[in-house]
Amino acid sequence: MYLGGALDQNASKRYVWGGGEAMAAAPVDDRRLPEGDEVRHWRFEELLRAGYTIPDALELADRLDVDLHLAANLVRRGCPSGTALRIAL
Repeated sequence: MYLGGALDQNASKRYVWGGGEAMAAAPVDDRRLPEGDEVRHWRFEELLRAGYTIPDALELADRLDVDLHLAANLVRRGCPSGTALRIAL
């Protein structure tokens, strides 16, 4: 339950109910990546999880025209990362 404290969005501390006394809550970091960057980051993680090397995953994650599922399935089925990269591109 919120009891008080700074009301503006830029405040670094909020006070919440805690065992009978007000205490500072952890600051909330509202910074987010731009939407396109979030998508690229998610694609990169999925490609790494599938088995791509970091450089190949970075290159493919940035290419939004490449079908992620097709690219991931190539490596999951045994295709080496570099070869799968060339096929996907």
